Amino acid sequence: MNQHLPIVASLKLLPDAFHTDVITRVINHLMRGQDIAERLDYLEGKRICLSVSDTGNHFHIRVGKRRLLRCSSHAPWDVRISGKLKDFWRLANRSEDPDTLFFNRVLELEGDTDAALYLKNLLDAVEFDFDQHLQAVAGSRLAPHVRSVIERSTLLQRAQKLVQT
Repeated sequence: MNQHLPIVASLKLLPDAFHTDVITRVINHLMRGQDIAERLDYLEGKRICLSVSDTGNHFHIRVGKRRLLRCSSHAPWDVRISGKLKDFWRLANRSEDPDTLFFNRVLELEGDTDAALYLKNLLDAVEFDFDQHLQAVAGSRLAPHVRSVIERSTLLQRAQKLVQT
């Protein structure tokens, strides 16, 4: 957990609402050009709580209009995912299969059974398409040039290493 020390300090010092805003903005950005956004329709209006047990944080997110939005921490959640920071990190960077994390109860799902199962299956099926994302963000005319610059730099290799750790 030493490698996550700056993250842990941030989680303890800054309010959960700040982190929820960061999480939702990053995920919404990464969903651009991905089919996962369209698959969020089933979860429309659902409130999801991410509870990080070892830091005491609770991030309250609502699904709306194919996006994730911060919602009030006082609103009741429909689905809650609980676990330790390192296990959420393993889920986020795909170093561990989501099924393994959930079935071994490393990450726990509770609440609306149908929505929780749908969310787990959605997380399990995520396949990030970098080129589709780049095209959605930069546009079809600029994307090939941006891709070329990235390939010539070490940014892509650094990003891939970050995702694998």
